[in-house]
Amino acid sequence: MEIFEYVKSVCSAAADSKSAMAGASAKTKNTVLARIAELLRGECDRITEANAIDLKNAEDNGIAPAMLDRLRLDSGRIDGIADSLSELIMLNDPIGSGTRTTRPNGLVIEHIRVPLGVVAIIYESRPNVTVDAAALCIKTGNACVLRGGKEAIETNRVLAQIMRRALADCGLPSDAVGLIDNTSREGSAALMKMRGLVDLLVPRGGAGLIRSVVDNATVPVIETGAGNCHIYIDESADIELGIKVALNAKMSRPSVCNAVETMLVHENIAADFLPRFTAALDGKALEIRGCERTRAIIGCAAAAEYDWATEYDDYILAVKVVSGTDEAIAHINRYNTGHSEAIITRDMANAEHFKREVDAAAVYVNASTRFTDGGEFGFGAELGISTQKLHARGPMGLDALTTGKYLITGDGQVR
Repeated sequence: MEIFEYVKSVCSAAADSKSAMAGASAKTKNTVLARIAELLRGECDRITEANAIDLKNAEDNGIAPAMLDRLRLDSGRIDGIADSLSELIMLNDPIGSGTRTTRPNGLVIEHIRVPLGVVAIIYESRPNVTVDAAALCIKTGNACVLRGGKEAIETNRVLAQIMRRALADCGLPSDAVGLIDNTSREGSAALMKMRGLVDLLVPRGGAGLIRSVVDNATVPVIETGAGNCHIYIDESADIELGIKVALNAKMSRPSVCNAVETMLVHENIAADFLPRFTAALDGKALEIRGCERTRAIIGCAAAAEYDWATEYDDYILAVKVVSGTDEAIAHINRYNTGHSEAIITRDMANAEHFKREVDAAAVYVNASTRFTDGGEFGFGAELGISTQKLHARGPMGLDALTTGKYLITGDGQVR
């Protein structure tokens, strides 16, 4: 079958399941999620065996270690995914919630939350996204079409089979979770053109993927994921706290979009902070690329202009010495991707200035950017982290997968 027709068939099947999903009760949808969690735990060996194939193929293709970490699923991570489904079950179902008003002419106007319909997700090498995205769609009565990267295809096939089985076991159409297992660019391009079948397309991955989708899609798109995040160490910062937070934001998992890529340091504490920061690395491999003032203090590779705009997804950190909060804010607003930004400070006036002026979906004071995550925000899971300003911004939980609908009841009113 031609790739376009194959993708269209998966999207058509998902569209055919929209009515059943939209009409499913909260109890039924939660039962599906519980069944998925049960099957994930029961099929752990099968999932990890498929994941081992993906990991071997990725290693053979020279994938960087930080990116391999994104791909890896073990029993602990599978348990974590199942636990997130249990948390999602506990959250209120937004479908049907809303407001009710009565106009002077007697018309009753209700505004309620309803599913979007068919949500498609194009993402890269993180198989946990396969379950997170589908689970959020199921909870909100949406159908979904998943198109993961080639690196995780064996794992994604097993995960999709598990979720389709859970839907069928609970009396809902299995086609409400569709997987495009053609991982070619042609398959991705075809999904971008499914206008009339796909109601929303969410790209989740690196800047190149997101740019391709935004430039080529004919269906509605929400931009997510690209994370050129910064941490600013203010003059008044507690240095030990700043070191702890900066190390976590950069080193705990550098391959994810909420990891810090650039550290800005106030000129009045740079000579104290930077040597203590590098000493705290304690032999950990981190390549620092610094401005001239940084290099004069600690000695490191020179940062080029492109470094300030780069999402490394690796053990690389750009460092710049700045004159103060205004310069830090100007630098961030010039180079950031609207994701997550942090200030370390004891000056609450500077903190308020930073929160007010920095243009990003999430702005932190004295905390790591690594908390920008649906689970950490109490959403159970996330479809992605929106870096745009329309419809949804920041971690996309249940409400972001709904739209509004007006219901008007009268008794013969005319205009």
